[in-house]
Amino acid sequence: MTQTRMPAPAKTAQRPPRLEPAGTFRFTGRGAIVALSAFCFVTQLFGDWTGWATLAGAAFVCGCGVITYYTRTTGLRALVVCPPLLFLAGSVGAEVITASSTFLAAEGIVVTLGTLAPWLFTGTALTIVIAFGRGYRPAVPGLRKVLDGVRDRWQARLSLVPSLLLRCLAA
Repeated sequence: MTQTRMPAPAKTAQRPPRLEPAGTFRFTGRGAIVALSAFCFVTQLFGDWTGWATLAGAAFVCGCGVITYYTRTTGLRALVVCPPLLFLAGSVGAEVITASSTFLAAEGIVVTLGTLAPWLFTGTALTIVIAFGRGYRPAVPGLRKVLDGVRDRWQARLSLVPSLLLRCLAA
């Protein structure tokens, strides 16, 4: 009886997503929303008291990045849509506390949202980019069917291009 040696099966290690944090601390989806909400409120309040609105905007962008990075992959769906809402809530809360009248609070909210809009958009975009890098993919029902239809229409249109070019050259 002859025995042959079979090569050992290759070990396939499951790799975590590319942007997986090294530590063991992770936020759940709800925990990340609460943390970002508190962070937005505190930074907006600090910005209103000191007059450093730009610092509050930069802190918001950093907070969005850090909290998204440390959120579990299963909680990213809830977190991705929240930064604009939490920014608005933090701004409203901070202005209500620091303003001397209702009209000044409303004016301060509008001014804050207007001046910090680039920071708001940057923080939201950073949240989406980090979430996609960590493996979040939105579940959109019927999206595959729509994309296949668009692809088929463009392929049909592009298949007409060589014949149209030949007609133009022949004329």
